[in-house]
Amino acid sequence: MTTQPIAVLGAGSWGTALGVLIARNGFSACLWGPDRARLAQLARSHENAAYLPGVKFPPNLSIADDLETLLRATSQVLIAVPSHAFRATLTAIAPQATRESVIAWATKGLEPGSGRLLSEVAREIVRDSALAVISGPTFAKEVAAGLPTAFTVASDSLAAAETVAAWLRGNHTRVYLNDDVAGVQLGGAIKNVIAIAAGISDGLGFGANARAALITRGLAELTRLGVAMGGKKETFMGLTGAGDLVLTCTDNLSRNRRLGLGLGQRRKLADVLAEIGQEVEGVATARELHQLAARLNVEMPITEQVYRVLFEQRPPSAAVEALLTREPRAE
Repeated sequence: MTTQPIAVLGAGSWGTALGVLIARNGFSACLWGPDRARLAQLARSHENAAYLPGVKFPPNLSIADDLETLLRATSQVLIAVPSHAFRATLTAIAPQATRESVIAWATKGLEPGSGRLLSEVAREIVRDSALAVISGPTFAKEVAAGLPTAFTVASDSLAAAETVAAWLRGNHTRVYLNDDVAGVQLGGAIKNVIAIAAGISDGLGFGANARAALITRGLAELTRLGVAMGGKKETFMGLTGAGDLVLTCTDNLSRNRRLGLGLGQRRKLADVLAEIGQEVEGVATARELHQLAARLNVEMPITEQVYRVLFEQRPPSAAVEALLTREPRAE
């Protein structure tokens, strides 16, 4: 087992949960975030009371407030920041990154403004390091609570995938390896938009039948775009596709589903986002997917209606009506 600490960058709910898991698995982990006042509070209380109250940090999970010093002490990094902060975080890592570095991320989404896969952004900035992506189906709260969980780790490098899998593998966690880096990322990104749609449907009171239809047709959308962008069809039938989609669409631990519920109950977007109080990746992803689908000529009707609700103020009921009145076709 490595003697280097594993640097976990991002002290929100997901970064904290992963840091706790890694430490429980016997590794030395060090949690960093950009807010020094919050880090000081975490160091004093040994828990992230804002996001994971009651989950005490293991003794081998420490807090670092200086990123440069932390990166000089390790070549193993796990990024768990929102997608809009991903490029800046990588840029901060780059001066310390080497061929020996293993850089993984649990960020889900596409790069805002460009629609690029995060792996493309990473390869541009840290050219020589081994890269890996971590996906679900997972909720931070359940990981932190030690409940049974399955992860997917995808990488072009089997050695890097095995290194990262070792961080996560424990008595209650099973880890599957995958070489479809594009597909795993796309599954984790697109499902957030479909979860907003499922939440809208439930918020409107449309019931289980409508939710099941949205999940099923959402999986078809996810697969169409995923294959068009280089993913493997079978990836989308597995944990990081269908599994993560079902999880995110059906449980209220999902921020994206909760956002949809609020919109379906005719609440304002800004108010629901403020109540959730954490990043809701599906919002930015909906914009990027809308542009990607048009550019690649991929039909994504559910994603289109979510985009129109979020960015064109379309009433949720009108969005659902537009889906129901589409021209009939064979499945």
